[in-house]
Amino acid sequence: MTEEERLRQAPAAYMNEVQQQFFRNLLLGQRADLQARIDEEFQALREQEVLSDPADIGSAEEERQWRLRSLEREKKLLDKIDQALERLARGEYGWCEETGEPIGLRRLLLRPTATLCIEAKERQEQKERHLREER
Repeated sequence: MTEEERLRQAPAAYMNEVQQQFFRNLLLGQRADLQARIDEEFQALREQEVLSDPADIGSAEEERQWRLRSLEREKKLLDKIDQALERLARGEYGWCEETGEPIGLRRLLLRPTATLCIEAKERQEQKERHLREER
């Protein structure tokens, strides 16, 4: 089934077994790709050679810090994917945690780990902006 066909499905079909299986496969594929990238980054960090020139040491440390930040972001995404898979297993995937309304297929296709519908996400971002402006 194409993305367009998936988006044209009747509202009553939202998060039926076929859609749940589609998103489970999508999330599992993303998880496998991400885990492979994390493994490669860890391997690259382990293989980083020890240098004696101070300029080389500084550059190597900067690269190491960049890799560690990248790994941290990827680990957070991996956690979000695992949480989405858990929501799927509980039958809660695709439903807004704040309102209980459908998140929507279009949003889930763009961000399969989404936990909020677009309206709730916009309210959350607006609150965050307001809090930052108060500081």
